[in-house]
Amino acid sequence: MQGLQKNAFQFYLLVLVNAFVGAMIGLERSVLSGLGEQVFNLSAYTVILSFILAFGFTKALANLAVAFLSNKFTRKHILILGWIAALPVPFLLMYANSWQWIIVANVLLGINQGLAWSSTVIMKIDLVGSKNRGLAMGINEFAGYVSVGLAALLAGNIAATWGYQYYPFLPGVFFVVAGLLISIFLVKDTTHFVAHETAQSNVYRYPDLWQQISWRHHNMGSISINGLINNMNDAMVWGLVPLLLIQRDFTTTQIAWVAGIYPAVWGFSQLVTGKMGDRFCKKQLISAGMFLQGVSILMFVFFGSFSLTVLASGLLGIGTALVYPNFLTVIAENLHPTQRASGLSIFRFWRDSGYVFGAILAGIFADIFGLSITLIIIASITILGGVLAEIRMCCTHRYFWKSNLCSEAAVY
Repeated sequence: MQGLQKNAFQFYLLVLVNAFVGAMIGLERSVLSGLGEQVFNLSAYTVILSFILAFGFTKALANLAVAFLSNKFTRKHILILGWIAALPVPFLLMYANSWQWIIVANVLLGINQGLAWSSTVIMKIDLVGSKNRGLAMGINEFAGYVSVGLAALLAGNIAATWGYQYYPFLPGVFFVVAGLLISIFLVKDTTHFVAHETAQSNVYRYPDLWQQISWRHHNMGSISINGLINNMNDAMVWGLVPLLLIQRDFTTTQIAWVAGIYPAVWGFSQLVTGKMGDRFCKKQLISAGMFLQGVSILMFVFFGSFSLTVLASGLLGIGTALVYPNFLTVIAENLHPTQRASGLSIFRFWRDSGYVFGAILAGIFADIFGLSITLIIIASITILGGVLAEIRMCCTHRYFWKSNLCSEAAVY
């Protein structure tokens, strides 16, 4: 039977696994840009951000691969494949003697994040059913992104003491081994829950699923576009903000705090914003989140003190938390159970393609216009994404404020 309480042990095992998935990427967030600039003597922003491009490209494709793999393999098998891909990553980062090693590590890390994170998302949705889907996604993303933030803070503080090479990536050995062992020996597959839910579902099955999720469906298409924009600005924060703070003579420890607070607040806030999506109109949550992200990015440009930069990082985390779990639940609630794995994979493909676009645009714009103008451009695009959501999306229920309800004409 589906339900969070009925499947609590397996649910929270998956939460723990996702925490290790998030920690793997968190090790890079506060140190890789500095590693490229200060250890490997890279100067062009486009080159420095190449690791995000490699990560985003392979993660997007790995997300899409889940749509096809789920027809042949169980959710658990895909999860284990994701962890196997991650096994070499900490060692490549620790022993890298050229930037090419970093690129290879991020290719494998992208595969890990795409397969493993997608699997934990799908498995949790399988377990809980529709009633607490928003809460489940909030808890899932909470675990992943708090771990990103804590690992970023850990790696940054290690780098401040021991340098950018070797030691910041040493915790990754524990993360990858623990994640793999738990996935093999403790996690149980959830595919059988789909058959039970399918028997009770009256949700329409789309013959043109790719088109509906990519652009045609007003809610799901808007979510895919905003998901891409969200991860585009996340790539910018990941790659460019540490470089901006280095230019402002922030210490390595201060940069670690800024890099860590953003995903940590993002993670913790989703415990609230995920549940909000079960009660309130997701359209307003998403448009408000995109607006807040855009304003926060502008704060990085116009406020140079450490305290205000930390405030901007925290507000950016809240803005991202408003949208992130609700992206997933909007997709899930509009799909038949048999199309859920494929549909979520298509959405995550578009969302994580944002890392590719973000790395390319941020690198090119930063080389041409400098860091500040680049941040202003990306903030403006983010705000426009919120405008799109506010205009194009509709609500599935009448909430306590006036909202346009979905109808067949409104969503197709």
